[in-house]
Amino acid sequence: MSANPTTVVWLRDDLRLRDNPAVHAAVLRGDPIVCLYVLDRESAGIRPLGAASSWWLHGSLEALADELREVGLTLTLRRGTADEVVRAVVAESGATAVFWNRRYGEAERAIDTGLKSSLKDDGIDVQSFHGSVLVEPWTILTGQGGWYKVFTPFYRAVLAKPAPRHPVPAPTADDGLQHRRLPSDDLASWGLLPTRPDWAEGLRTRWQPGAAGAHARLAAFLRSGVDEYVDEQDFPAEDGTSGLSPHLRFGEISPFEVWHAVERHRARGASASSAPPAADGERGGTTSGAAAFLRQLVWREFAYHLLFHLPSITTENMRPEFDRFPWDELPARDLERWQQGQTGIPLVDAGMRELWQTGVMHNRVRMVVASFLVKNLRVDWRVGEAWFWDTLVDADPASNALNWQWVAGSGPDAAPYFRVFNPELQASKFDPHGAYIARYVPELGTDAYPEPMVDLKESRAAALDAYATIR
Repeated sequence: MSANPTTVVWLRDDLRLRDNPAVHAAVLRGDPIVCLYVLDRESAGIRPLGAASSWWLHGSLEALADELREVGLTLTLRRGTADEVVRAVVAESGATAVFWNRRYGEAERAIDTGLKSSLKDDGIDVQSFHGSVLVEPWTILTGQGGWYKVFTPFYRAVLAKPAPRHPVPAPTADDGLQHRRLPSDDLASWGLLPTRPDWAEGLRTRWQPGAAGAHARLAAFLRSGVDEYVDEQDFPAEDGTSGLSPHLRFGEISPFEVWHAVERHRARGASASSAPPAADGERGGTTSGAAAFLRQLVWREFAYHLLFHLPSITTENMRPEFDRFPWDELPARDLERWQQGQTGIPLVDAGMRELWQTGVMHNRVRMVVASFLVKNLRVDWRVGEAWFWDTLVDADPASNALNWQWVAGSGPDAAPYFRVFNPELQASKFDPHGAYIARYVPELGTDAYPEPMVDLKESRAAALDAYATIR
């Protein structure tokens, strides 16, 4: 036993103190604490973050360091393979315990399992906790004992389970916490921020990475957004979505905090209106907006359910017949037109420019631009997924892949391939006054705006002909 027992808390996609089970357990243990973050770009199977997510990570780590400092802790930053770095930190600190919150990707689980086994062999107390998803994938199975491949029955199964646990408290400055200060990398040395050129001005204007920004977004959404969510979520010119996706992606707020905050909001609405319970067994249901939003939160759960049970979701077609699909090899200059929002299709261009400027894109428009790429241009969905991975601040390994496969029609729970989103009809329905398009495509109607890359009707017919070859 070490003369100075220490607990290492290895933080990953859970960059918060509120409702962080690993941190909470370390505080209860009472020993000095090392809070560690490892930038792992080298371990087998670990996908390095894209450029926009790297920008977010820098801001999130800065915010976390400040949050830790306020309660008497420090953040230790190290770069390298997680296995080697965690072992080194355990040795340097004389740690007797290592705590973390569980991850669900295949490569991440392999690292965690191997590290847990070897550390335990060395006499280290290693504990992992449930902190990043509402329902852990192995706890929700079909009646036959398999895993769910379709969202709606999965959603019903989640609602049939007991309510998600309540958040655990964050440590405070009054807890008298002790920290072990270890040598730490300078965050700036990691090169997470863009410099030449600095393309992140729009991201800085739009976002506040960190737990404080997450909770401010949630509070604003509950005040003025969630009740109108059903009516406004599909209209990109409106501020009708929560804006929580990047905060959830980096774990600056937990899904448990979001779930229970929305449920409290619904309960207050029920008390005020004496409204009947919502349909479909939704707990505490009072407003259709809150119910619809929680359904979207469960879609995130479904993505991690699939990632756990079918790790190949990120790189392989879930429907094997799509392995035979005749994708087109689009010339680089034409792919760049899609990436840069120069397709000549106004709603597609508005979405791609919003993505580049802000690091996000409205959910409805994401479906439209993805459909245009994989159907009107017949480009493999993995090309689009890679571009989103690099440019989205909320690029999530589970959700990004699932959403692209959903649009492409290659997933087990997917829009059929023959469902082709018509960007012109989508714009007339969801941007009827052209406000969203005007915001991002101000040159529309002038000679500066390009002609359409393809004829929408003809390219749709060609896509359906291509699909017929694999049916």
